[in-house]
Amino acid sequence: MRYEVLDHTADLMIRGYGDTLEECYAAVAYGMFDQTVDLRDVRPIVERRVEVDGLDEEDALYSLMSELLFIENYDNLILCSFKVAIDGLHIACDCAGEVLDRERMHVRGEIKAVTFHMMEIDPDTPRATVLFDV
Repeated sequence: MRYEVLDHTADLMIRGYGDTLEECYAAVAYGMFDQTVDLRDVRPIVERRVEVDGLDEEDALYSLMSELLFIENYDNLILCSFKVAIDGLHIACDCAGEVLDRERMHVRGEIKAVTFHMMEIDPDTPRATVLFDV
Protein backbone atom coordinates (compact mmCIF):
# COMPACT_ATOMS: atom_id res chain seq x y z
CA MET A 1 0.00 0.00 0.00
CA ARG A 2 1.29 3.41 -0.93
CA TYR A 3 0.74 6.04 1.74
CA GLU A 4 2.62 8.85 3.36
CA VAL A 5 2.32 10.67 6.66
CA LEU A 6 2.10 14.42 6.06
CA ASP A 7 3.34 17.08 8.44
CA HIS A 8 0.68 18.33 10.82
CA THR A 9 1.19 20.18 14.09
CA ALA A 10 -0.87 18.06 16.48
CA ASP A 11 -2.68 15.31 14.62
CA LEU A 12 -1.93 12.58 12.09
CA MET A 13 -2.51 13.22 8.38
CA ILE A 14 -2.31 10.30 5.96
CA ARG A 15 -2.38 10.51 2.18
CA GLY A 16 -3.08 7.34 0.25
CA TYR A 17 -2.12 6.78 -3.38
CA GLY A 18 -3.14 4.25 -6.00
CA ASP A 19 -4.27 3.77 -9.56
CA THR A 20 -7.91 4.12 -8.47
CA LEU A 21 -9.80 5.77 -5.61
CA GLU A 22 -10.45 2.26 -4.26
CA GLU A 23 -6.70 1.71 -3.96
CA CYS A 24 -6.27 5.15 -2.37
CA TYR A 25 -8.92 4.41 0.27
CA ALA A 26 -7.29 1.04 0.98
CA ALA A 27 -3.93 2.79 1.34
CA VAL A 28 -5.36 5.31 3.84
CA ALA A 29 -6.88 2.45 5.85
CA TYR A 30 -3.56 0.58 5.79
CA GLY A 31 -1.73 3.73 6.85
CA MET A 32 -4.16 4.33 9.72
CA PHE A 33 -3.54 0.86 11.15
CA ASP A 34 0.19 0.96 10.38
CA GLN A 35 0.51 4.08 12.51
CA THR A 36 -1.05 2.29 15.49
CA VAL A 37 0.72 -1.07 15.13
CA ASP A 38 3.65 -2.10 12.91
CA LEU A 39 1.69 -4.09 10.33
CA ARG A 40 4.73 -6.17 9.38
CA ASP A 41 3.90 -8.19 12.52
CA VAL A 42 0.20 -8.67 11.66
CA ARG A 43 -1.23 -11.64 9.76
CA PRO A 44 -4.50 -11.59 7.75
CA ILE A 45 -6.23 -14.35 9.77
CA VAL A 46 -9.64 -12.91 10.69
CA GLU A 47 -11.74 -11.59 7.80
CA ARG A 48 -14.35 -8.84 7.96
CA ARG A 49 -16.59 -7.07 5.49
CA VAL A 50 -17.45 -3.45 6.16
CA GLU A 51 -20.14 -1.62 4.19
CA VAL A 52 -20.98 2.06 4.59
CA ASP A 53 -22.97 4.74 2.81
CA GLY A 54 -22.35 8.45 2.77
CA LEU A 55 -24.16 11.65 1.95
CA ASP A 56 -21.25 12.57 -0.34
CA GLU A 57 -17.75 11.21 -1.13
CA GLU A 58 -16.16 12.73 1.96
CA ASP A 59 -18.90 11.42 4.25
CA ALA A 60 -18.55 7.92 2.75
CA LEU A 61 -14.76 7.92 3.28
CA TYR A 62 -15.21 9.30 6.81
CA SER A 63 -17.76 6.56 7.55
CA LEU A 64 -15.43 3.85 6.26
CA MET A 65 -12.45 5.03 8.32
CA SER A 66 -14.65 5.49 11.40
CA GLU A 67 -16.05 1.97 11.08
CA LEU A 68 -12.55 0.49 10.69
CA LEU A 69 -11.34 2.44 13.74
CA PHE A 70 -14.37 1.18 15.68
CA ILE A 71 -13.41 -2.42 14.81
CA GLU A 72 -9.89 -1.78 16.13
CA ASN A 73 -11.13 -0.22 19.36
CA TYR A 74 -14.12 -2.47 20.07
CA ASP A 75 -12.89 -5.85 18.79
CA ASN A 76 -9.17 -5.22 19.38
CA LEU A 77 -8.70 -6.35 15.76
CA ILE A 78 -5.70 -4.97 13.89
CA LEU A 79 -6.44 -5.01 10.17
CA CYS A 80 -3.64 -5.32 7.62
CA SER A 81 -5.33 -6.19 4.32
CA PHE A 82 -7.94 -4.08 2.53
CA LYS A 83 -9.86 -4.45 -0.73
CA VAL A 84 -12.23 -1.56 -1.36
CA ALA A 85 -15.12 -1.29 -3.84
CA ILE A 86 -16.90 2.00 -4.45
CA ASP A 87 -20.37 2.17 -6.00
CA GLY A 88 -21.53 5.78 -5.97
CA LEU A 89 -21.79 6.73 -2.30
CA HIS A 90 -21.64 3.11 -1.10
CA ILE A 91 -18.30 1.62 -0.05
CA ALA A 92 -17.62 -2.05 0.64
CA CYS A 93 -14.32 -3.09 2.16
CA ASP A 94 -13.15 -6.67 2.56
CA CYS A 95 -10.41 -6.61 5.17
CA ALA A 96 -8.40 -9.02 7.27
CA GLY A 97 -6.11 -8.96 10.27
CA GLU A 98 -5.76 -10.44 13.72
CA VAL A 99 -6.43 -9.68 17.36
CA LEU A 100 -3.84 -7.42 18.96
CA ASP A 101 -1.03 -9.37 20.61
CA ARG A 102 1.03 -6.90 22.64
CA GLU A 103 3.78 -9.46 23.23
CA ARG A 104 4.35 -10.07 19.52
CA MET A 105 3.26 -6.83 17.88
CA HIS A 106 4.96 -3.45 18.13
CA VAL A 107 2.36 -0.87 19.21
CA ARG A 108 3.16 2.59 17.88
CA GLY A 109 0.35 4.84 19.09
CA GLU A 110 -3.36 5.46 19.29
CA ILE A 111 -5.80 7.15 16.95
CA LYS A 112 -8.77 8.65 18.78
CA ALA A 113 -10.98 9.68 15.87
CA VAL A 114 -11.35 10.37 12.17
CA THR A 115 -12.00 14.00 11.19
CA PHE A 116 -13.48 15.81 8.19
CA HIS A 117 -10.96 18.63 8.62
CA MET A 118 -8.63 18.93 5.61
CA MET A 119 -10.04 15.74 4.03
CA GLU A 120 -9.24 15.63 0.34
CA ILE A 121 -10.38 13.23 -2.36
CA ASP A 122 -8.81 13.71 -5.78
CA PRO A 123 -10.07 11.21 -8.39
CA ASP A 124 -7.82 12.69 -11.10
CA THR A 125 -4.47 12.07 -9.38
CA PRO A 126 -5.87 9.79 -7.72
CA ARG A 127 -5.24 10.28 -4.01
CA ALA A 128 -7.10 10.61 -0.72
CA THR A 129 -6.06 12.49 2.40
CA VAL A 130 -7.52 12.04 5.88
CA LEU A 131 -6.69 13.78 9.17
CA PHE A 132 -6.92 11.72 12.36
CA ASP A 133 -7.15 12.96 15.92
CA VAL A 134 -4.39 11.36 18.02
